[in-house]
Amino acid sequence: MIRYEKDTNNIVTLTLDMSGGTQNVLSQDIAQTFVPLLQHLQKERDKGELRGVIITSAKQEFLVGGGVEFFYNSNDAVALHESSQALTHFFRDLESPGVTVVAALNGSALGSGFGFSLACHHRIAIDKSHIQLGLPETSLGIIPRGGEIVRLLWLLNIEKAYHVLCDGLNYTPKEALSVGIIDDLATDERDLMAKAKLFLMENRQGCRPWDEKPNQTYAESTSENVNEAIRKLIGEQFKRHRNLYPAYEAVLDVLSQASTVDFDTACKIQSRYFAQVCLTKEAKNMMRAFWYDTQAVRNGQNRPKGFGKFRPKKVGVIGAGLMGSGIAYACAQAGLNVVIKDISRSVAEKGKNYAEKKLDGLVKLNQLGSVEAKEMLTRITATERATEFTNCDIVIEAVFENQALKSKVIKEIEPFIDEYCLVASNTNSIPINKLAKTSAHSEQFCGLRFFRPVDEEPLVEIVRGENTSSETIARAIDFVKLIKKIPIVVKDSWGFFAGRVRNTYILEGIAMLDEGYPAALIENLGIQSGMLQSPLCWADDLSLDLISEFEKQAAELYGPKYIRHPAANLLEYLMNIGRNGAYVRAGFYDYSTDAQTRTLWRGLSENKTMQTTFDAEHLIERLLFVQSLEALWCLQEGVIQSVAEANVGSIFGWRFPAIKGGVIQYINHYGIEAFIARCAEYEKLYGPRFRVPKILKQKAVDKTIF
Repeated sequence: MIRYEKDTNNIVTLTLDMSGGTQNVLSQDIAQTFVPLLQHLQKERDKGELRGVIITSAKQEFLVGGGVEFFYNSNDAVALHESSQALTHFFRDLESPGVTVVAALNGSALGSGFGFSLACHHRIAIDKSHIQLGLPETSLGIIPRGGEIVRLLWLLNIEKAYHVLCDGLNYTPKEALSVGIIDDLATDERDLMAKAKLFLMENRQGCRPWDEKPNQTYAESTSENVNEAIRKLIGEQFKRHRNLYPAYEAVLDVLSQASTVDFDTACKIQSRYFAQVCLTKEAKNMMRAFWYDTQAVRNGQNRPKGFGKFRPKKVGVIGAGLMGSGIAYACAQAGLNVVIKDISRSVAEKGKNYAEKKLDGLVKLNQLGSVEAKEMLTRITATERATEFTNCDIVIEAVFENQALKSKVIKEIEPFIDEYCLVASNTNSIPINKLAKTSAHSEQFCGLRFFRPVDEEPLVEIVRGENTSSETIARAIDFVKLIKKIPIVVKDSWGFFAGRVRNTYILEGIAMLDEGYPAALIENLGIQSGMLQSPLCWADDLSLDLISEFEKQAAELYGPKYIRHPAANLLEYLMNIGRNGAYVRAGFYDYSTDAQTRTLWRGLSENKTMQTTFDAEHLIERLLFVQSLEALWCLQEGVIQSVAEANVGSIFGWRFPAIKGGVIQYINHYGIEAFIARCAEYEKLYGPRFRVPKILKQKAVDKTIF
């Protein structure tokens, strides 16, 4: 598990090589293995036969954290606290052998795996952009558990430590060096070991800054205005997270309290907060969403069986607008050759220019080397000729949202692709079945709905038409995973999944406005619910045309069973007077001439009897309940195939509150029976949109959860 080597300079190299897996995972076993090793190293030091220690890995990754299953399933505060204290003591032993310890990071180190490296006196990483370093625990709803918060406080400062812990970023080695969480870069493994040994030859005594003076506090050791830094971060945290996320609040509390006590006491404070946060509903929900559900989706939970892995090499993209350019850029980043076509070469070049600007930005931020950036850019070919699509493995149409135009460009390229080429449309509202009629091979046609901006949004909806084959779906999933996106498979139905469910949130906000609730109240409650964007603002950004189009498609699908939404009248009124949204600079909001600022349109409250009292919890629940109910109908109708895809799709697709665990997990969080009872109340007050589907009623009968 750990190989021990000692050279003639009395430098010991410990190589992590856990058996039975492709990764080194920081578990109780590896910590126990270190106990006799550390004892032996201390004896060597006492005999004067140890100059320093290098810790590296025999695997592609250095070390990753473990234990999420325990944190998720445990409701025992004492056990959680003890696990944190055990890791804290292990890290303290690691940094206190009396000699310098260097972490030689030849691969990724994340979570407590990176916490392990923070317990070393010096950290050197190989400068490769695929290596990821950091502490992503808060993105799972928890906090680090081994004293990492306290170490970053001392190594950086309060503000920098907070952002490393709460921004949810995994850093490349260049970024990590810039931030200050590692100390040096190496070009390759040989250079890595050479630099580690050189550092040990020049730095014999290993002592951490917090151990230089007994019982010294961080506040006593720094010129930083601790109170001012904390006050600033409190305001920043409220603005970003509305105090809805216990993990972010806990990080700030630990930083604040840890700054006033000695290091070991500060670590005890961190352990206490770790146990406390792990027991919250928000943490359990986020662990389920970002660990269990996301892994299930990423691992191809619903990938059709029996088909070999699809390994595309050349991708065609039709349309060099924002979506097409973003798709081409994502493909080039994944190592694929890309042909991007538009009506002229100069227009198509705009797509390549988009990628160039993005890559230049990464180089300036030290996230990518200039040589790598140039190599990626050479993979993109701009053209006006459909003949360039010869030998493409997949072609993605990403032109303006117009059925006739999409059909036309698909037909243009078909003579130049072979019968094995997968063809996909990046539509967000046009039925795939209609577009598939254009294709000579409708069984190899599907929807690939990317979200804007493509390079930032991780989700892709794979839309299955009536004739789309299972092999096509399997290949589409493989492609989406290859470009490092998250695939969910949905049936070709109005709004697909994300658009359909998101629409209910927007329509509920409009319905509240029609009921006389002030627009500003509705917008604020939308944000307070945990949603990324408020309903009326979102309606303007998407366009009222699109919101209305989804309702028309629903009416067409359900026929006489369709029930007109109470928001429809106000929606139609605004469209009739030319207030169609942000693209015409008039909707629920008024816009400045440069469209940079907006204010709620005063006409929304004219000639209306306004509500003077309100129940904030009641209104917030309405905004969330309609989304969960629509997601259940999608599950029952087969629009979405699994609970995991629904949860992941809702969080990444339209930013349903992560603290709720996703649109279906929210029902588990609320309680099945309590949710049904509340829906019955809302159905009496507001109508059939709060009716409960059979799939939920059955859960209540079976006394199970999703």
